Amino acid sequence: MSSTPRRPGPSDRGSVARRASPPPGAALAGGHAVRRRDRRGRGPRGPLLPMSTPGYRTRAERFDDLVLDAVEELEQRWSDQLAGTEFAVEDVPPSNPAPWERGGVPLGRCFPADAGLPHRVVVYRRPVEQRAADPADLADLVRDVVVEQVAHLLGRSPDDVDPGYGEDH
Repeated sequence: MSSTPRRPGPSDRGSVARRASPPPGAALAGGHAVRRRDRRGRGPRGPLLPMSTPGYRTRAERFDDLVLDAVEELEQRWSDQLAGTEFAVEDVPPSNPAPWERGGVPLGRCFPADAGLPHRVVVYRRPVEQRAADPADLADLVRDVVVEQVAHLLGRSPDDVDPGYGEDH
């Protein structure tokens, strides 16, 4: 009798049980996952940065703060018109552009209220970050994108929505 394991064939497909993939950092020894504490056996590591330092926040969290700052500025002036409007941040726009969007990747979109859903303004983080030269430029660009989308939502020009739109800050 042979001691080599039998490979499952096409007829065994339904009966083959799949193993869950090993957790990150687990090593495979003899086909079994082995958990290790850490590299030198001293226990799990602590956080690299304390929560009180500015570097602790991720780029996405800092970007969300920039969008919130821009929205707060606009809500001071347009609170009645923007009541119930949702503002969101997504990493990238969907791969199927709208028919009216030509010539590049959109930085944001405005969705009017529809079928019980409120007005929505979405800012796309990665395309905006790609176009910014530095953190100050990023803050200005985020503000301009939010102003443009709110202006589209309100049916006004961006200069009417925010008199400082497009100025070098």
